[in-house]
Amino acid sequence: MRIVFMGSPDFAIPSLEKLYQSDHDIVSVVSNVDKRRGRGGDTSPTAVKKKALELDLPVIEVEELDDPDFYQKLKALDADLFVVVAFRILPPKILELPTEGSINLHASLLPKYRGAAPIHWAIINGEEKTGCTVFFLDEQVDTGNIIQQSETSIGPNETTGDVYKRLKKLGSELLVESIDEIGQGTYELQPQDDTKATPAPKLFTDDCKIDFDQPVEQVHNKIRGLSPFPTAWAEVDDLKFNIYRSEIGPSKKVAPGQLEMSGDDLIVGCKTGTLILKEVQLQGKRRMSGKDFMNGYSGIGMLH
Repeated sequence: MRIVFMGSPDFAIPSLEKLYQSDHDIVSVVSNVDKRRGRGGDTSPTAVKKKALELDLPVIEVEELDDPDFYQKLKALDADLFVVVAFRILPPKILELPTEGSINLHASLLPKYRGAAPIHWAIINGEEKTGCTVFFLDEQVDTGNIIQQSETSIGPNETTGDVYKRLKKLGSELLVESIDEIGQGTYELQPQDDTKATPAPKLFTDDCKIDFDQPVEQVHNKIRGLSPFPTAWAEVDDLKFNIYRSEIGPSKKVAPGQLEMSGDDLIVGCKTGTLILKEVQLQGKRRMSGKDFMNGYSGIGMLH
C-alpha cells in the first residue's frame, strides 16, 4: 500500500523503521516543523523527521493542520492509508483522504486511557498491565474501531520511562501486523465500549507535586508514573526536590514527609508506611541515589 506516516517524537521511530522494512511504500513522512533551540536561533528537527531523512524518505513539515496547501500536498500523494503515531488530532477532511482510511497507534488498551498521557496515568493508577492499540481514527479522540491490541505487564517498580521503551517496540510490531491485515483485507474490527473509557490528560508541573499524607502505594505509583518526565517533586528547605525512583519501604512509623536513613536507604514517611527514595535530585544538583544525597545533606529533612 501507499502510506503516509505521521509522527514527531522518538516513540514513533521504531514504527517508522519497521514500516520502512516492510513491503509497503512510504510515500511521505509528515512531522512538526523544526523547533528553535536556545538563544542562537538554531533549529533542530523532530526525531521522526531526522530518522526519515536518514532513510531518504520525503518529508512534509506542517505547522497548521488546516492549511489548504497541506491538504493539497496530502491529496496529491494518492495514499491508500495514513498511519499516525504520536502526532496531533487530524481534521476530518484529512482523515477522509486515503482510500483505506487513517489509523493510529495508541499506548494503552483502549478504551482505557484515552488522551495525551496514557502510560503515565496507567502507572499512576496502579495498573498491573497496559499495552498498545491500533485503531481507525474518527472525529473524536481515541474512540475509533479497534484493529488489534497487544498487552504487557507493568512491574511494581517500573516507571513510565521503562514501560515507554517496551511499548514503542511492541507497538511497532503490532502496527505493521495491522497494516498487513488492512492490505490483505483480513482484519476484523472491534468497537470500543465507551462506558469503560477512562481519561489520560496531559500532565503539568502543578499536577506532579507529591503529598506524603497519602497511602504509601499511591505515593509510589505517582512517583514512578511521572518518571522521568514531567517528574514528581516536593520541596525541602525551600528548594525543589525531584524524585525519579522509589520502592515500598520498611513498615515503621515515620511522620509524613520526614526523611531519615534506614540502613543504606533514604526513606520518607507516608500516611500508611515508608517509601525508599532510590533516585533523587535537589534543585541545582545532579541526579543521585538517596544515600548520596543524605551524605551531603545538613537541612531539616522534611519534604512538603
